[in-house]
Amino acid sequence: MYDNSRAVESVLDELTRSILTDSQSDPSDPAFESTEDEPKDIERHLDELVEQVHGAFPADDVQFDEAMIRDNLEELLLLLIALHGETHGKALISALTSLFETQLSPGTVYPTLHELEDADVLSMHAKVRTKEYSIADEAYVRATVEQTMVQHLAFGLLLYAVLPRL
Repeated sequence: MYDNSRAVESVLDELTRSILTDSQSDPSDPAFESTEDEPKDIERHLDELVEQVHGAFPADDVQFDEAMIRDNLEELLLLLIALHGETHGKALISALTSLFETQLSPGTVYPTLHELEDADVLSMHAKVRTKEYSIADEAYVRATVEQTMVQHLAFGLLLYAVLPRL
């Protein structure tokens, strides 16, 4: 049974507070320093952010299912690339697997990367054994992520508003 005792505002307040607290961290914090282990630091930081999201909701079983990950693959790839600065497809697939417990194939991820590159949203730099992707159009990335965020929040609020009537 759904516990309707917590207001949407309190959930959103908790999310905002945890995000603001995290974003106002001291830049000298080792988690934000560039090191040889930077990909591991980014993955650890992303794991912490996902845990904050899970902790902010009044439900114990908050999961991002594979369909949701597929539906939002473009935005997730853009976020991961932005956080890494420059990364390759295999690392992106690995991050999606570890963060969201999904098993997306290269045949799912690489076409999206190629579409973003063709649209000049990403830059691709050929390395000896891999292709590294980086953000080419930061304004597009920000606008896309904000639009997706607002759509998901609005949909969640709509469902929350209807829930007591069920």
